[in-house]
Amino acid sequence: MTSLKDSVAKLNAALSSPPQDIIKILAPSGTLRAGINLSNFLLVSGEEENGDPVGVSPSLASVLGDVIGCDVEYIGFSSPGKVADAAKENAWDIGNIGADPARAKFISFTDAYCEIEATFIVREGSALEDFRQIDQPSVRIATKKRAAYALWLERHIQQAELVQFDSIDASYDGFMDRGIDVLAGLRPRLLDDVERDDSLKLLPGRFMAVQQAIGTPKDRGDEVLEFLRGFVDHAKTSGLIAALIEHHGMTGRLSVAG
Repeated sequence: MTSLKDSVAKLNAALSSPPQDIIKILAPSGTLRAGINLSNFLLVSGEEENGDPVGVSPSLASVLGDVIGCDVEYIGFSSPGKVADAAKENAWDIGNIGADPARAKFISFTDAYCEIEATFIVREGSALEDFRQIDQPSVRIATKKRAAYALWLERHIQQAELVQFDSIDASYDGFMDRGIDVLAGLRPRLLDDVERDDSLKLLPGRFMAVQQAIGTPKDRGDEVLEFLRGFVDHAKTSGLIAALIEHHGMTGRLSVAG
């Protein structure tokens, strides 16, 4: 595994410095404002003494700030939906959230830099043994409202009922307390749930993978988006994303996107 320091050096050697006009459009205040979803424990795993978030997502924003020569201000949000909504209010310059067609109506996304599998858990003894059996009229699915995987389910589930909650913990509690048939979520969290309660089981496979990307408001234009796309591409090929995943202890939980 390439070290984090070597990965940053390799990225800087491969990535040309953007023209000043692109920097001014991307970060018009002179500070790069990074919208961060604080509820994703895989991408934000802690905080500094000054309150700044720590994790793969804020670290990637920090490297981008260094590349364009700007300080970074972290704008934290309690959910990915709130990050997305804030793009309409010009509250951030880049937003590190899952790319989704519903959000792409007003946010331009790079390719994904990492991905997180989403799947289901059920109770032991459930007749549901495969994720392809889930979409039935009698099935209820607990999920976190406006998560990327919930947006996917809204588009693809035709017969089962989605029961949406305001947080991941609330979706788990609702699944357990209200007799809901299935809980949808990110595989790493669901693995933790299954390890804590042997009455639960994880269904094999995945129904989708959340594509974590860098977004920017659509009005920033094509040149800014192309620069950000190049940054993400080089961040993957230089080994930076893999190094950040290892550095923040997320090996086996996050994967570098293809």
